[in-house]
Amino acid sequence: MTELATMDFHPQPQAGQPKPWAFPAPERGTLDNGLTVLRCHRPGQQVVAVEVLLAAPLEAEPVGLDGVATIMARAFSEGTDKLSAEEFAAELERCGATLDAHADHPGVRLSLEVPVSRLPKALGLLADALRAPAFADSEVERLVRNRLDEIPHETANPARRAAKELSKELFPATSRMSRPRQGTEETVQKIDSAAVRAFFDKHVRPATSAAVIVGDLTGVDLDALLAETLGDWTGSSAEPRPVPSVAADDTGRVIIVDRPGAVQTQLLIGRVGADRHDRVWPAQVLGTYCLGGTLTSRLDRVLREEKGYTYGVRAFGQVLRAAPDGTGIAMLAISGSVDTPNTGPALDDLWKVLRTLAAEGLTDAERDVAVQNLVGVAPLKFETAAAVAGTLADQVEQYLPDDYQATLYQQLAATGTVEATAAAVSAFPVDRLVTVLVGDAAQIREPVKALGIGEVTVVSAE
Repeated sequence: MTELATMDFHPQPQAGQPKPWAFPAPERGTLDNGLTVLRCHRPGQQVVAVEVLLAAPLEAEPVGLDGVATIMARAFSEGTDKLSAEEFAAELERCGATLDAHADHPGVRLSLEVPVSRLPKALGLLADALRAPAFADSEVERLVRNRLDEIPHETANPARRAAKELSKELFPATSRMSRPRQGTEETVQKIDSAAVRAFFDKHVRPATSAAVIVGDLTGVDLDALLAETLGDWTGSSAEPRPVPSVAADDTGRVIIVDRPGAVQTQLLIGRVGADRHDRVWPAQVLGTYCLGGTLTSRLDRVLREEKGYTYGVRAFGQVLRAAPDGTGIAMLAISGSVDTPNTGPALDDLWKVLRTLAAEGLTDAERDVAVQNLVGVAPLKFETAAAVAGTLADQVEQYLPDDYQATLYQQLAATGTVEATAAAVSAFPVDRLVTVLVGDAAQIREPVKALGIGEVTVVSAE
């Protein structure tokens, strides 16, 4: 008789106890040249992330030279007093490093990522780019041409075109926030190396700048390394620029950017709100997430799942400029796209969602799911050094305390359904929303006008 084979099973693994998590706390200091430094040791993160913030905001650009901050940012990686543009790129590549830069309303930011074993070399290259950028005529001319080539593509992109129109509508023409961040064809074509150099000389110096360094710093003498690299960057001392007050007009109205024959309509519905210093910000984050933060949020549940108008609609808040006294400004917006024939019905249902929210509020289940999604997954969101460095840099840029993010998660978890509802209703009042539609005006104007959500104006897409 054949014996039956037996199998031995290992015991089923049991889940361990979850470890407490908090957003990493940085160590703050100042170099002899006045540069503020935040460092954060993250064991196991062998790719170090470095963020450098320069107090060169868009509102500091000279009149008629919108875009010069962007060209300067891009020119940082186009050579120094020691290396040509090609040599600088080759040295970065040998380090296995990437260096990116961009300009926005708060200032210019440079982002470096490099294996920790190559950190000394890469920091030296970054320091040289800040200390003595070449700003060669030929390289600046090439960057200007590249930027001019980008503008028609941006105009053709419905989402970018809607964002441009919303900024123009919300802010007065005298405000830098009313105009494209990277400049227009008219302003960019006036930029040359002399303009870039003048902007750099006037606004870029260590005393008004900050550097954030995050990664596994085991065995790295960071003090010595900083002294040899970023510590060699010199410049005059200066007080930080005051943050200007910003006026805005979010009277309810509709602007249609006409795209004859468009099969879809791009929606961007927005207004202005308080910056992250306002005590309502945590509740606003939670309420906005319940409204349109994910595929299961209320807007998607109605417009995508029930009605099939769209692949997705999102609600969000974005800080434009923060101020130490809390007088900064943020953009609150709802965005998405729908097929042209359903533009009127989709907007009608969107407004019904907002009115129902005001009348009936959020549910406890919606609040609980939002807290779990925002707070529960935070450890995964900040797995990389770059994610931590970017958030710490945001805090510096927005004049927030170093423990802001950690405190924010505690506040989100403690926010109740009633508070989240009140913040969401206040963020998106049905009579104070500027609606931008990029689509076929001939087909959508009358259905949208019939909704009564504001005066309807049609403008050219050009």
